[in-house]
Amino acid sequence: MCNCVRYSTGDSSGDFLFGALYRAGFANQPTSLARNDGLALRDVYIGAAARCAPPDNKPTPQEFANCFPYLAREFELLKNARVLIGLGAIGFNAILKLLETHDVTLPKPRPKFGHNALYHIGKYSVIGTYHPSRQNTNTGKLTVAMFDAVFQNAKRELARSE
Repeated sequence: MCNCVRYSTGDSSGDFLFGALYRAGFANQPTSLARNDGLALRDVYIGAAARCAPPDNKPTPQEFANCFPYLAREFELLKNARVLIGLGAIGFNAILKLLETHDVTLPKPRPKFGHNALYHIGKYSVIGTYHPSRQNTNTGKLTVAMFDAVFQNAKRELARSE
């Protein structure tokens, strides 16, 4: 059972994510501390391939299987979605699976995860990014500038698709 309030609220991943969303103009404030903190997102929906914090940050295949129907249903409700950003290889691959299960044909060769890698798949722009985990941000694998570049890329793709 997951006691999730809002993705990454109150943790270092959330600090990194919501700061980037704010700098890109997708959020009205740079932090997410609690459900009633006043955070408002614009043109953004955050879904999760795995909804609970798994041991060692490695969700099991069973956890994905349990969570995927929820992600799929959320996606079905997002009729205007145009840009999809996968946080980490796990998130990126979940997006590909989501598109496949919604009758979107993936290009060949199959898109590969990479930081700020952009693919046009059907009507969607799909962007990969390193996950804003403490491990990635503390080691410099993902920097503020790198993460900001992803959301600037997303803004360009949104403008292109209007």
